[in-house]
Formats: sequence, C-alpha cells, structure tokens
Amino acid sequence: MIKKLVLIFITSLIISYILTPLAKKIAYFFDGFDYPSQRRVNTRPIPNTGGIAIFVSFIISYYFFNAHSISTYGIMAGSAFIFGLGLVDDIYEISPLIKLLGQIAAAAILLFFGVQIQFITNPLGGIIYLGYFGIPVTIIWVVGITNTVNLIDGLDGLAAGISIIATMTLFFVAIQEYRFIPAILAIALAGSLVGFLKYNFHPAEIFMGDSGSMFIGYILAAISITGALKSAAAVTLIVPILALGIPIFDTIFAIVRRIYHDKPIGKADRGHIHHRLLALGWSHRQAVIIVYGSSIFLGITALIINGLDIKNGMILFGLAVAGVIYGAWRLGIFSREIPTESKAWDEGK
Repeated sequence: MIKKLVLIFITSLIISYILTPLAKKIAYFFDGFDYPSQRRVNTRPIPNTGGIAIFVSFIISYYFFNAHSISTYGIMAGSAFIFGLGLVDDIYEISPLIKLLGQIAAAAILLFFGVQIQFITNPLGGIIYLGYFGIPVTIIWVVGITNTVNLIDGLDGLAAGISIIATMTLFFVAIQEYRFIPAILAIALAGSLVGFLKYNFHPAEIFMGDSGSMFIGYILAAISITGALKSAAAVTLIVPILALGIPIFDTIFAIVRRIYHDKPIGKADRGHIHHRLLALGWSHRQAVIIVYGSSIFLGITALIINGLDIKNGMILFGLAVAGVIYGAWRLGIFSREIPTESKAWDEGK
C-alpha cells in the first residue's frame, strides 16, 4: 500500500509539474488572466488557468491507480462539475447566485452517490446520528469548504500551500483510521498541488483561478466526509475543522467583521489574515510562510486530538480555537479593512 501511495503522489506531482506551463499558454486563448485591482497584490496580468493542471493531474493519478466504488465515482463526477463551474467563472465571471447554486448542485452529486455526513461528535459525549439532517449538513459543509479555499486565495502560493498542509493532515488522519480511499484521494491532491506550487509561489507565474480553488475545496470536503467524518473516533467534526483551520477561521472572521461593521457578508474586503500581515510590514513571502506555520500547527493539533478521548480532545480544541481568536485579534482581523493607501499594500509586500 505504501508503494502505491508513493506512486500516486509522484505521478500526480510530475503530471502537474509538466502541465502547469501548458496551462499558462491556454490562458491566451480566452483571456484567462487575473488583472491588477485594489484587492489584488499582482501588479501585472497573471494567467489564472492553473486549476486545469491541478484537476487533470489529480484525475489521472487517482483514476488509473485506484480501485473504484460508487462513492469514488460520485466524487469524480462532482469534482468535474465543480471544476467546470469554476472554469466558466474564470472566463465569464458568473454571478454569485449562479455560483452558489452550482456549488449546491455539486454537493447534491455527492449525496446521490452516498457520500454524506452521517454523524457528528456530541460535545457532552458520544455520537449524534443525523439521519435526514445529514443532507443539509453535508451540503453546508461542502459549499462552505469549497468557498473557504477560494477566499484564502489572496497571495502567491497561499491557497496551494495551505491546501497541501490540510490535505496531508487529512491523509494522516485517514491512515490512522485505516481508511484508504480518502488517503488515496488526499495523496493524489497533494501531489498535484506540490507540482503546481513551484510555479505559483512568489513571484507567481500562474494562479489557480476559481477552477482550481473551488475544485480543491470540494475535494478537501469530500476527503473529510469519507475519512475523518466517518471515523469511529469521538472527535469526528473537530479534526477536519482544525485540519482546514486557517481558511475556515478566516472565513468566519470575515463574516463577523462584515456584520459588525454593517457591511454585506458577500462583499469582498481587504481584512483577511494575509492582508493584515502585509499591512504590518511583512514581505509577501514572509506573510505566506507565517500562515503556513499557523496551518501546520493546527494540523498537528488535529492529529493529536484524533487520538484523544472526547473530554481531552474538546479541551485541546478549545485551547487551539482560543489561540487562533487571540492571534486574529492581535492582527486586527476584526477591525475595519486596511485603507487602500497602506504602504505595504501598494508595494505588494
């Protein structure tokens, strides 16, 4: 099994490494570029077609080196749908409502093929079986995680690197629980992201676009449903929340910030974690590495919690969340967005 996992990882990495430069050329056929704006740090047009390389390398490495089941066919079908939706958005910029409906449809594909959250941890002990409530919970989880990766994609290499860390955390959780399908899904995605990151780290030659970020978020949601959220451990929901901690918490903080300052929840701003780090004077690379380090910390915490009982797991989870909230407060995450005149912002640090 170890040889198979290594083969899948290397295959996915090599294919992604080869395809990413080709994906850059595809951008010229339909003007697939990310142009500079107030919310962007890039000062020149950058191809946003990297999702093509990530998606293709993942599909090839997973499909040809793995036995299949009804659930895996559902994950492949849903991932192809969400990738296509993201690609259309990259080209034509579809409305937020259409995008949301498409994400719900992608989640429904998983449900149709039996990929569903069936139970969650009861903080007071034991397991809560969801029954029919598992349907809306699954949809909310898939749509939520799909969008969190998209929202964190604000600096060169940020979303790709965080996703690698989250993917490897879920991989080790799956191995701990002897769940090999999510382990294979995770290692295939990790390989495709590592191959892509070489071209996406600062200064980026290519971005993943919505086709990449939504696809990654969707697969991470599916991995957590088939892995950590199907575990017999008493801390089922806690583990994937921490594994995906940075994008999840950053999204929650953005919602709280916008509500507090009486702004529409769906309106983008420059108050995310990476924006705050830039405003404090950290360089582009330093800001990304700091967020990487925070993500690794949460990932290690998730792995530790996965081996604990519910009481100790909840205590450690509470401490981790408290630490994240304190760190966000010190960064000024809950304050108003950074003024456009910010020196660090203008210099793209």
